Amino acid sequence: MSADLKTLSVVPNTGRSASRKSTEPDAVAALGRKPRLLDLFCCAGGAGTGYSMAGFDVVGVDIKPQPNYPYPFVQTDALKLDPKFISTFDAIHASPPCQSYSDLAKRNGNADAWPRLIDPIRDVLASSGLPYIIENVEGAPLRNPIVLCGTMFEGLRVLRHRLFEANFAILTPKHGVHPKVHTFDKRKSHYGKTDDMRDFVQVTGGGNCTIAAARDAMGIDWMTKNELNEAIPPAYTRFIGKQLLAHLLATKRAESKLQRNA
Repeated sequence: MSADLKTLSVVPNTGRSASRKSTEPDAVAALGRKPRLLDLFCCAGGAGTGYSMAGFDVVGVDIKPQPNYPYPFVQTDALKLDPKFISTFDAIHASPPCQSYSDLAKRNGNADAWPRLIDPIRDVLASSGLPYIIENVEGAPLRNPIVLCGTMFEGLRVLRHRLFEANFAILTPKHGVHPKVHTFDKRKSHYGKTDDMRDFVQVTGGGNCTIAAARDAMGIDWMTKNELNEAIPPAYTRFIGKQLLAHLLATKRAESKLQRNA
């Protein structure tokens, strides 16, 4: 049974510190309003914040409570959303669980212990008819994905390769050279020669930096360490969001031209 409009409870913004001013006011003005983006499998809001910075009104959906999510939030199963609810949005981003596709799961031989939701959620997104983005880790079965890395964005200090599948074109920046990453491992030659508040760090479950350094490196100031481990930097989706805005604007202009010529 799907979660319909009547049963969904949208929890308002909790007042967390992730709200950012839109970086694309001209595109938003041209569209006539801020477009709405549905952020599925939203976790604590790394992706959602990037889209908010790009100029979208964001609503998150996750099956688990997300008390640190900075925008309106619905706790429900993303695969059971009512199509009528989905149709109230202009675009969709989905970050289905990545554990089954991760290198760690492959090394441990337990990939089957985690759900594989990319194909099911792609069906939901495609049936909506809306522009969509699916994000996941390297090795995930995405179709013609682009790759984003922290070296592509000024101010980020984390590598964090992520794949993005979309049903519209996304151009990518140049992939930079990977620098040495701050480490606590005394066996590595650069141990003690880096500063975790200045150099690139690794933000993972094991961790090799302070939470302050991890937050600074990711451009995220409101998450716990566990939430940071799973997040993507907002810079990634801010970058994609700007191109999504341009796509929505081009679509609107094309539709207006067709109507004038009809």
